[in-house]
Amino acid sequence: MAGDTPSRPSRKRRLRLPGRPETYQGGSGPAEGVLDASSAEHSAHLPTPGARDDGRGHPASLEAADAALRAVPDPDRPDGTPEASQARTGGVLRRVANPARVQLDRIRLDSARIDAVRRGVKRGGQGARAGIGYLADRLIELAPRVPVRDLATLRRQFPGLGPEQLADKLVLGAANASATVGAGIGAAAMLPVPPAMPAELAAEITGVAAIELKLIAELHEVYGLRPPGTLTQRSTAYLTSWAEERGIDPTRPTTVNAALGGQLKRELRQQITKRMMRNVPNLTPFLVGAAVGAVMNRRDTRKVAGHIRRDLRARQIPWDALPALPPLEQPENPKEIDF
Repeated sequence: MAGDTPSRPSRKRRLRLPGRPETYQGGSGPAEGVLDASSAEHSAHLPTPGARDDGRGHPASLEAADAALRAVPDPDRPDGTPEASQARTGGVLRRVANPARVQLDRIRLDSARIDAVRRGVKRGGQGARAGIGYLADRLIELAPRVPVRDLATLRRQFPGLGPEQLADKLVLGAANASATVGAGIGAAAMLPVPPAMPAELAAEITGVAAIELKLIAELHEVYGLRPPGTLTQRSTAYLTSWAEERGIDPTRPTTVNAALGGQLKRELRQQITKRMMRNVPNLTPFLVGAAVGAVMNRRDTRKVAGHIRRDLRARQIPWDALPALPPLEQPENPKEIDF
């Protein structure tokens, strides 16, 4: 009709359903490129079945991280090319993934540990040798302080006894005294403290050595074989007799002069080491070490006395044939030993 304006098409907003792409305004279909973008966005937000959302976002791709690491220039290379970094990274990955290289690294680590243990044992051995040397020096200083009774004094204290009966009395008293020392050290070690064990062993060896040195000197008096020389020289000779477990022959100067040589410390160290190995069970706790120490010390003292008496008995001089001997010198600071 004339005068009527043509009706304009009504613009109706179309209802967009959830999950569907928004339609283009003024058209029946979506705009070009909108469908693909919205579809990708929608698929990116959809959760994967069975996946667990821990709030940390999507896991990164190992391939992408590896590619990014390979693309970093190597500062150590003058060219700084990604290929150099790729070769370097690939070498690291290949080294980690190589089982032979891993085994080689493990072997090197084990060898380093073994070397550390070996160094510790070496230092411990050096410390033990130093302790044994110090103990040998202490015995050399102790020997002249041991009081010794001469033959006249022994015959007055044990009247009516012959040489063998008197020697038996001396051995019995020394064995009981060394057993007492072993029992005392074992009782002190009832609750073992590792730092105190070397000191306990040293104290036991020193006490037993003093008792046996006194026994050896008095056995030489009983059998009429007093070594010549001063108090220090006789004490050194008795100390050598204790270390070698043999008697001194006064008629042979070599046996006395050998006691004054430089081999005395070596023989003392060997004897002290042997005694320490035998006395380790004395440190057993719960008073078991006391009984073990008493038995072992008594046995060792009897054994040393048997070796000394066998050597002296073969060269014994009867009492009637003995010349008049002067009384023994007494040490200025004697060690208290009573048996």
